[in-house]
Amino acid sequence: MITKIAPAIVVLSQNSVTLARQIISVFPGGTVYGLAGRTSAVDVSFTNFGETLRELFAQRTPVIGICAAGILIRTLAPLLSDKRQEPPLIAVAEDGSAVIPLLGGLNGVNDLARRIAEVLNVQAAITTTGDIRLGTALLSPPPGYHLANPEDAKTFISDLLAGAQVKIVGTAPWLSNSQLPIDPSGDLTIEVTERAVTFQPNCLVYHPATVAIGMSGTEEDSTTAVALIQQLLVDAELAPASVAAIFAPITTAANPVIHAVANSLGVPARFFTSNQLERDLSQGYSPAKAVAEATIAQSPQIAIASQPIDPNTIGQPQGRLAIIGTGPGGLQWMSPEVREILKSATDLVGYKTYLDLIGALGDGKQRHESDNQEELARAKIALDLAAEGRYVAVVSSGDPGIYAMATAVFEVIDRYNQPAWDSVEIHVAPGISAMQAAAAAIGAPLGHDFCAISLSDILKPWSIIAQRIAAAAAADFVIAFYNPVSQERTWQLTAARDILLQHRTPDTPVVLGRNLGRTGESVKAIALSQLTADVADMRTVILVGSTKTRSIQRSAHHIVYTPRRYT
Repeated sequence: MITKIAPAIVVLSQNSVTLARQIISVFPGGTVYGLAGRTSAVDVSFTNFGETLRELFAQRTPVIGICAAGILIRTLAPLLSDKRQEPPLIAVAEDGSAVIPLLGGLNGVNDLARRIAEVLNVQAAITTTGDIRLGTALLSPPPGYHLANPEDAKTFISDLLAGAQVKIVGTAPWLSNSQLPIDPSGDLTIEVTERAVTFQPNCLVYHPATVAIGMSGTEEDSTTAVALIQQLLVDAELAPASVAAIFAPITTAANPVIHAVANSLGVPARFFTSNQLERDLSQGYSPAKAVAEATIAQSPQIAIASQPIDPNTIGQPQGRLAIIGTGPGGLQWMSPEVREILKSATDLVGYKTYLDLIGALGDGKQRHESDNQEELARAKIALDLAAEGRYVAVVSSGDPGIYAMATAVFEVIDRYNQPAWDSVEIHVAPGISAMQAAAAAIGAPLGHDFCAISLSDILKPWSIIAQRIAAAAAADFVIAFYNPVSQERTWQLTAARDILLQHRTPDTPVVLGRNLGRTGESVKAIALSQLTADVADMRTVILVGSTKTRSIQRSAHHIVYTPRRYT
């Protein structure tokens, strides 16, 4: 079967990046790794090809190298020991003319190669004798089937290739439609069953994913629930490998017990709304109906379908909402966690400018754009999408918890009592804020106590802003000003300066950071007396020093810092 881990596509030149994006379009969650200095617009940059490739291989990540097959083989040769543990390794020609599976025959490399070849409109260079002559990969069954005794497969396949015939016990279209030498009286046997059986000589056993386990979410704790389900399978003489998924009502989607059981079996958890249950129960006998019947039980219940169950077509996953900070601008400031979220998310919600900043990481995602001042409406849209079982990323620049969307999401949850949102898993992924980027670019002005104040009076009155500026100035904080000037707001910055001058000297260092991490970036220091509306805009963050902040000249560089030691 094809490995469930998303592949890494490794490229060594810019010419290969477009081809990598074409390939990765059919592998959600895949990552493009590019050699630093020779590639751009990749997901991860690396400097050492050998170390990167070996690390990916050791983590059992499928690797697709757009390069010569030889360099892949020579690099990984010292790691080759157990073919059962080898992830798929594929070489793709730089012009896309050849797709060559190299390693990972037991983990779906040939099927993976065929999928890539289909995208590139070429023929995969399959060299596995069994695949070619038998028309199927017995060691790598299709999704929905699990080979229970792979250790017996080598001899079994050798006997087939030597002329032995095989009988099929059970039903599996992928076997009956193959080129296997099938004979009801064959000496070899392939058994397809969800039952836990004792392995016999000359027999391969495949467990189809036909078992659905329904849970109510009322189980006491995870340990008890896992033991209960395991015993339930033993009593029913069912193989755990035949469990397709754990199914439960959508109201239990946030219940850790459900997810603990699913994780223990290595299967997904899927959830039903009442409407989905009614629809599936009304069907004739089918995997969906069997699952629905199991789900409505008041205690853990097992149902067996007549054919393998594809969990992705039944119910929905638990919705996920990630509120992410992409940093002030450049991709180099985006955290690995945020990159992973962007790769996995199905939907992106945010201000168009911020969605554009993530570049190729947003390719293939459903975009939901809105105006910058529609934060609460944007949060509601994101929660509603997540409640449908989607993986939604709410995109903020900087840090999502600093004058950004994290607060808006939690405010909406607090204000509106929407039971559907209770099923959503919410996660906040931090980012580098503009004040951090500006400070780092010029030295260390935030080196001692500081605070942040937004000069926008759209959401709070100016009287409160003025009060906070005066208090922060009197307390001698370094102050970071966000949203200093807009087309409609031009007088507030001058008013803030005048308040500050009651507590600071005119030559107090002030740092202006504009378009940080983006085209046209500038960072400079001026004196407090020079702080006027024409030196800033909404893309500027301003750092006003305390009475201890110092400005020094070092060679051609202007440095501003605030000492940590008071003397």
